[in-house]
Amino acid sequence: MNIEHQKQQLFSYWEKNDLISSDNVLKAFMAVPRELFIDPSYRDQSYADHPLPIGCDQTISQPSTVMLMLQLLELIPGQRALEIGTGSGYNAALIAEINREVVTVERIPQLAKIAKLNLKKAGYHDVIVVKGDGKKGYLPLAPYDRIMVTAATQKVPKQLKDQLSVGGLLVAPIGATYRCDMVTIKKISSNHFQTSNHGLFSFVPLV
Repeated sequence: MNIEHQKQQLFSYWEKNDLISSDNVLKAFMAVPRELFIDPSYRDQSYADHPLPIGCDQTISQPSTVMLMLQLLELIPGQRALEIGTGSGYNAALIAEINREVVTVERIPQLAKIAKLNLKKAGYHDVIVVKGDGKKGYLPLAPYDRIMVTAATQKVPKQLKDQLSVGGLLVAPIGATYRCDMVTIKKISSNHFQTSNHGLFSFVPLV
């Protein structure tokens, strides 16, 4: 089975089961070539619905998890988005497909380098890849309308909440690595947040 057929099958599965209902997210999935963000030795599994290694003891999350998080982010064009945990750059490309203004922070220098190359190869030249500590966010371009954390954390770092604009939305997996709650946090005012839970997932830890 070729990867384009696998991609279409996954898309149809989400539509049929109403797992992913956002048109923006589904269009982004079809537009971004995930195979360009996968290690060549796993490229035939680009659209298999499970995590894959990307080097440096890190993984790219399964497509269903990535799309669900993106759907929870409720991203619309014209917003400024911050991603914590660039990985291979795939999620940043999806965000850029919906909304061009994306900043993504990666703590592992080798992965930041790989992500930059992958994003350029896929045609996403406007994504800003920052090598740094994701727990600190990226203050120079704050505030952000949307923030996505792609690694498990026991609690959302204060710096990220501070860098979220009032009315903004943050999505993060909270808790233990293999059993964390997918949480959305809406910033109501400078010190008031509204939280909701969306099920259990597994992620590499935010360090």
